[in-house]
Amino acid sequence: DPDPSSNWSAYVREIGTNIQRQRLARGYSQDRVAYEANLSRYTFQKLEKGESRPDTAANPRLMTLLAISQVLGVELSALLPSHPPDLNAR
Repeated sequence: DPDPSSNWSAYVREIGTNIQRQRLARGYSQDRVAYEANLSRYTFQKLEKGESRPDTAANPRLMTLLAISQVLGVELSALLPSHPPDLNAR
């Protein structure tokens, strides 16, 4: 059976990859995006990796994702994977 926590981990790693892809497409540094989104560089770096602490999946706040999408000039949906994780797997 799929594990909801591993589904979530994969999902937030993909969010991080999408953020990084959008950031690099604009030529922005991690520092710039973090500063303009009012995040610490460390927090932003962890978000791009999809983790909050080593071996712990991130769970970014909606406000954080909205701030990043606004800095990057993209819709929030551009940062989210196309298929949400199955969090109700048993």
